[in-house]
Amino acid sequence: MTDVVVVSYDAIADHAGGESYETIVARIERLPVSGWHRFVRVVLGTCTFFDAYDAVAIAFVLPVLIGMWHLTPGEIGLLLSSGFVGQFFGSACFGWVGERYGRIFALNLTILIISAFGLACAFAGSYSALVVFRFIQGLGIGGEIPVAATYINEIAKTHRRGRFVLLYQIIYPVGFLAASLGSVWIVPHLGWQWIFVIGALPALLMIVIQRAVPESPRWLARHGRLREADTILTRLEKKIFGSTTPPPLGAVPPSLVAPPAARIAELFQGIYRRRTFCVWVMWFCSSMIGYGLLVWLPSLFTTVYHMSVQDSLRYSVLGNTGGLFVGIVAALVIDRLGRKPVFILSFVLGGLPLFALWALNQPSAMTVMLLAAIASACVAAAQLSLWTYTPEIYPTRMRALGTGAASSWARAGSMIGPPLVGWLLATTHQVDLIFLVFATAGFIGALVVLIFGTETSGKALEEISP
Repeated sequence: MTDVVVVSYDAIADHAGGESYETIVARIERLPVSGWHRFVRVVLGTCTFFDAYDAVAIAFVLPVLIGMWHLTPGEIGLLLSSGFVGQFFGSACFGWVGERYGRIFALNLTILIISAFGLACAFAGSYSALVVFRFIQGLGIGGEIPVAATYINEIAKTHRRGRFVLLYQIIYPVGFLAASLGSVWIVPHLGWQWIFVIGALPALLMIVIQRAVPESPRWLARHGRLREADTILTRLEKKIFGSTTPPPLGAVPPSLVAPPAARIAELFQGIYRRRTFCVWVMWFCSSMIGYGLLVWLPSLFTTVYHMSVQDSLRYSVLGNTGGLFVGIVAALVIDRLGRKPVFILSFVLGGLPLFALWALNQPSAMTVMLLAAIASACVAAAQLSLWTYTPEIYPTRMRALGTGAASSWARAGSMIGPPLVGWLLATTHQVDLIFLVFATAGFIGALVVLIFGTETSGKALEEISP
């Protein structure tokens, strides 16, 4: 049986110098979910909202750009992928920045990049300029969510942590929905540039974060900055408990003594080897399907099914609405059913409609709209749940690094999905073959979870990842 550390509140209050990583964790776990937790979730959720909005904004201006710049399928694929290439490098890079310099520093830096180059995209005067600006903006987009999700996991209590994190992450499909709904009116009335201008608004959040969101006490404690962690928690305890004496500290599994700065090689050592392989495959498959459908469906409706730009944008709203609904359902059941069942169901139920679209051979636009929307919604549940699961399976000293590296494979899937669709259309002219490829990716994701997945529900972060 694993030894535990039990420390009284009085011992901590009277002798802050006696703090340890375990006592800091115990104090975090003792805090009830409060207005402060919800405030942080809203602030970081707003950042994530705009991250999602900016990630897919290009999909909803693309039908206009295709006609304006006379883009070929290859050029369309490159433009779509440029942002995802940036996200690929940004995820891994800012995961490292978050480990080295702190979660809040990394988060503010990503927001600055997203906003500055969102404005640059709005004023891009040529195809090549937009490709470059989308790449640089992608660095920030890719880095924001891994760091934010890491932070949210580190302040969440063990009990119902999955629900707490997913209710924050549910804002992600809301960002997709806002981009798709907003584009229906903004693009025809104000112009495509305003889609990017609106996406630059998160710069205003930097002021709020700097003033009201403290550094993660877990990260501070792991880096030996125990007094800073103690100061933050003392302030929170006074705010939450007031004059009431806090309850005694609970039991916390001891953490391994290890250097605070992790190396990328550690992701492939010991128990983390299987975990890393599993989440990398899950991220790749879910993102290849999700983003492949999301960014290409508006263009497929206009080029293959000859719909108007406005009608194609309206149809795209359906999948994003479904993703929001299924994400809420996942948040309500993920702690009860467990992570693995939710992932397996999401991948299988996402793959089956896509397989049906392939089997139907030349389905109608209405059939594509309905079945692709169901598939997108189910895969979205897996993507959202991965933001809960991935930070759980790594220890504090490499949580942001592991999450960032894993989400890089989400960006890899996002990079491959759109140009793959373009290549298949250009070489085979068979839309149904696209759906077969995506269905296969869904089934592979389910199989990998079944064999390699680790159940984390109801366990403290330090118990899952010592």
